[in-house]
Amino acid sequence: MDLQLIYFAWCKEKIGRSQEFLSVPVSVETVSDLMTWLAERGAGYADVFASPDMIRSAVNHEHVNPQWVLNMGDEVAFFPPVTGG
Repeated sequence: MDLQLIYFAWCKEKIGRSQEFLSVPVSVETVSDLMTWLAERGAGYADVFASPDMIRSAVNHEHVNPQWVLNMGDEVAFFPPVTGG
């Protein structure tokens, strides 16, 4: 499945890019599966996805939970929690 991934804030800094297009294995069905798979891609990814509860995600500009089922061509964004002040 082909996905467009977008990273924001410290996620972008640790991974070293703001976006990428990836083909993921068929075993990646949910956002949670994607985070687990990405964590295995290298040190920066492992650092970002070491604590999945600290990462928020959106699919096609809609905030989603980790069990959201992905589809071919989805745009998946990862970002840290945002707080107001």
